[in-house]
Amino acid sequence: MVKQVIWSWRAQDDRKKILEYWVKKNKSNTFAKKLDKQFRAAVQIIKQFPQIGKITNDPRIRVKVVREYLIVYEENQNSIVILAIWDSRQDPKRFEEVLE
Repeated sequence: MVKQVIWSWRAQDDRKKILEYWVKKNKSNTFAKKLDKQFRAAVQIIKQFPQIGKITNDPRIRVKVVREYLIVYEENQNSIVILAIWDSRQDPKRFEEVLE
């Protein structure tokens, strides 16, 4: 059964900020578009194979790596909730904030 994907407000905001950062940094939206395609492709893979992500300290939450980013998600009975997109180049101690 293919589950519905739900993007949390935080995940939507994370994605928006990441893409805006790359547009501003590169003064072009080319890389941001490419990165967004990679995010969307990863979510489609998660949708088809929810167990593909690596389990975190919280067994309900998994992560899927896309470049330097972690798509943090939780599988429920009828849906997959994208909780956040986290830049793995940040202080790893801050990752615990994402899981709260």
